[in-house]
Amino acid sequence: MSWLTITILAYLILAVVALVDKYLLVSAIPNPKVYALLIGFAGILVLLLVPFIDFYIPDKGQIILSLLSGASFVYGLYLFFKGLQLSDVSQVVPAIGAMTPLLTFGLVFIFSSGQEKLVSSQIAAFVLLVIGTALITLEKGKSITLKSVGLSLFAAFLFSLSLVLSKYVYLSQPFLNGLIWTRLGGVLMALLFLVFWPGIKKEIFRQKGNLQKKTAVILLTGQGAAAFAGLLQNWAVALAPLALIAFINALQGVQYVFLLLLSVFLSSRFPNLIKEYVSGRILVQRIVAISLISAGLVLLALK
Repeated sequence: MSWLTITILAYLILAVVALVDKYLLVSAIPNPKVYALLIGFAGILVLLLVPFIDFYIPDKGQIILSLLSGASFVYGLYLFFKGLQLSDVSQVVPAIGAMTPLLTFGLVFIFSSGQEKLVSSQIAAFVLLVIGTALITLEKGKSITLKSVGLSLFAAFLFSLSLVLSKYVYLSQPFLNGLIWTRLGGVLMALLFLVFWPGIKKEIFRQKGNLQKKTAVILLTGQGAAAFAGLLQNWAVALAPLALIAFINALQGVQYVFLLLLSVFLSSRFPNLIKEYVSGRILVQRIVAISLISAGLVLLALK
């Protein structure tokens, strides 16, 4: 199987996972803190890999990078889930996806002491991404709050930081060893949720008492699918030629296409669970916006 096929499959799965997250956040687990905490703690399952690999404790600097990477990702998830409560899923995901590569490039520019610079194609990508993001978030008769914009921006920054830090981890450690240490960073952030957010323990036990068997199955299935998609993405990175690695991020536009199609279909069948605006004008607007974002991401990947 080619890296391109694997990448597209991963983004299809992630589009489904985003809808599962939206369903859980508006029904069974309405508290984003609880949801992010549960996902963070689930990272401890990666320790099951330890007996099967040449696991070792890296140096202090690598431990710090690994833990920061995992912790940033889990806190970014909390902000992402909070954003899903405030806006439509087909707005939040593309908006964060448009900002993430730009912020990632900015962090790489800083960490590389300015050695990485924008070329003309990347400047064009920036313009397309900004226009596409604005187009997909602005709707007639629907205001965009400063809070939702701030959540999306901060979440995108944390996802970018996690990605860049993990890259430095994998440059120094074998993949599975680095994966274990980054996931432990997510567990650490989940523990910090418990310490610094009063009342979250009661909320967890309340959610546990209200959690139906069907919902638990959906939660576990969704997170299992998300973990599988993450492994597919990393597999694609391993298979793709070095010059084409950037295209794996650029292909995230495919996820938005899947997400739009799935959202429109499900909102017509289950309007109480997935609510999306599906008028002809808005549908065209979102298709154009997603096309612009996808084109911007592709241009961003070209050097």
